[in-house]
Amino acid sequence: MSQAMGVTAEDIEAALRAALAPSELEVQDDSHLHAGHAGAREGRHYTVRLTCAAFAGRARVARHRLVYDALSLLIPRGIHALAIVARAPDEVNSSTATPPPATHER
Repeated sequence: MSQAMGVTAEDIEAALRAALAPSELEVQDDSHLHAGHAGAREGRHYTVRLTCAAFAGRARVARHRLVYDALSLLIPRGIHALAIVARAPDEVNSSTATPPPATHER
């Protein structure tokens, strides 16, 4: 990751794959939706959607903590906001699928 370039979707994807080995992963850069927003100068906005066995039996907050732990080195380098959809494999096609992402801003 280049510090001059900030954090990229590819950086986030690599960190999540290394830490959590998700079976499905999508990282979306939503920064263009926040142009002009005061926080946009502090970093980029991302949505991550991932399915991971490590999430099985864990509450939403615990799942988000795992994601934040995996991204701990990247967050201070340019992630301003992160929306997370974190599902266990058995939730992917069930009617109890995880609700829309929670968005967290620094």
